[in-house]
Amino acid sequence: MSTPKPSSGPNRPLSPFMIGPYYKPQLTSMLSITHRVTGMALSFGTLLLAGWLIALSNGPDAYHAYSKHVMAWYGQILLLGWSWALLYHLCNGIRHLFWDVGKGFSLPAAYRSGYAVVAISGVLTVAVWALAYLT
Repeated sequence: MSTPKPSSGPNRPLSPFMIGPYYKPQLTSMLSITHRVTGMALSFGTLLLAGWLIALSNGPDAYHAYSKHVMAWYGQILLLGWSWALLYHLCNGIRHLFWDVGKGFSLPAAYRSGYAVVAISGVLTVAVWALAYLT
């Protein structure tokens, strides 16, 4: 008497997050991943902010040495990325607050709010940088 072989089931990946021929990225999943990445970027940016405060408290020479890097092209790119990450994370966090109270779960509402988060965070970033450079 032979024992039956266990059914291997359909040939599919073990994780639904495998991108490629198995899983097509959706807007909502990409926004979720971006929310996590911007959270990590904010941690790094906060270290840069703490470094700026430490340089500020250590006097003009330390502040000048630190601000020289912040005002360089690479420092400006880091600041731009950090400010966008902050504003994106804020907007997407507000979106999550609506979800916490049970609003916006339908697929059309989730897509509308997702596009709104991307657009509003971009507009706010441009506004913050315009305000910083025009004043």
